[in-house]
Amino acid sequence: MSPDPLPQADLDRIVASARRLGVELDEADALQWLAAVAAAGGGEVVVDDAAGVFGHRVSMLDFSPADLAHFRAIGRLVEFEDSPGVETALALSGSAAQSKIQTYPGDCDYFERINIQAPTRDDACRRLAAVMRDKALATLSGETYRLIEVKFGNYPRDLERGERTCRAGSPIAWKPDEIVSGRLVGRAADGAEVEVGWDEVALDPGWCKLDWVVADPARRQVANASNMLDVTWEAPDGSITPLDGYLDPYFQEVYLEAESVPVFSKLVRHVSPDALAEYVAQLEKEVRKYVGHEPRNYGKAAKRMYNVFRLSGRYEEAAFLRELFDEPTAVLYQVHAVLRTVEEAAEPGSAISVETLLAQVDALILEVLRALEGPEEEEIVRLVLQLRDTLSRQGQEGLRSAAVEGARDRVINLVNNFFHDKLVGLPAIASYLEEMGAN
Repeated sequence: MSPDPLPQADLDRIVASARRLGVELDEADALQWLAAVAAAGGGEVVVDDAAGVFGHRVSMLDFSPADLAHFRAIGRLVEFEDSPGVETALALSGSAAQSKIQTYPGDCDYFERINIQAPTRDDACRRLAAVMRDKALATLSGETYRLIEVKFGNYPRDLERGERTCRAGSPIAWKPDEIVSGRLVGRAADGAEVEVGWDEVALDPGWCKLDWVVADPARRQVANASNMLDVTWEAPDGSITPLDGYLDPYFQEVYLEAESVPVFSKLVRHVSPDALAEYVAQLEKEVRKYVGHEPRNYGKAAKRMYNVFRLSGRYEEAAFLRELFDEPTAVLYQVHAVLRTVEEAAEPGSAISVETLLAQVDALILEVLRALEGPEEEEIVRLVLQLRDTLSRQGQEGLRSAAVEGARDRVINLVNNFFHDKLVGLPAIASYLEEMGAN
């Protein structure tokens, strides 16, 4: 059967734009995706029986099971396990869930639905506080991982923490030593010392997220791994209440175990009928932030615009963006993320081996050499070599931070220039960016 003429017409326009902008395009793959996404529609969830994963039909079009064993291995570190009264469903999110097109993902992002069955909301909140702290304490540090921080609870009042002002109601980021002690210390406006306890903020859990740096000795790589939680309370009458007031939709997640279908299905029945429109609106708010305010980040904007376009029927623009993520210069987005990860993995007290970090830095240098040439290549390689030198010596944290900061600033500038030039080169996207920046 010949492909539908509408996707073919879309493809012809995309091919012409890609050639004009110097973007390599796999025409067969693009046509297949256009036809598939146009036929998908709706909010149907599909299960890949062979891989044992499931998700929104459109999301599954961008997922490749090639690295599934790797993602499941990291998932065993970051996941919360089922226990009496606690049901879970772990998913990949972000670029990790779009592994078919995100050739150079930044981090390993996970998303987990946690449903707590309890007599009251307060009981559910206290159970969450306990399981989150237990998880953090159990994964503080090991040969292949190190906990960076946990977001849990909101500040009950304005506090000064170091050089930073933390406003009342904003999320609390707990460092490992603070989680161990179960308290953090800040200062009020009058200079008085103020202590905030983990259990004290339990009834207002807010945004819940855990971040680690993880190493894969076999691949000789390091990456940041995060798990963002969507926690619900199931009352004795069966009603479902999100503890942060909002039940997240499922338009960018790929769930890693088919056995999670029952709890997933139970929870998403309560997702708002307007969830898709609300999700797109939230993504557009983030696009405005990244393109309308300094410092601009067109790489992050492009990733969010892709999801806006594929979920709102702007398939021509989405198909063009899919090709950008595979361009050699796009690897610099990954370089930018991994530079930070290497610095975090090398902090005092880390059990991650120096050999793994050195191998990762060597791989970054090769990626820069492949993507760049001339003065830009020389400058970034020089900075990354400085970073490499500091990894082999003790007490080099200051020099290491300077090298990382310099390299990241230079890399993100190149990433911004690359994505900006390609995005504004397509008239439909250029108009969209104007609208986002103007608003």
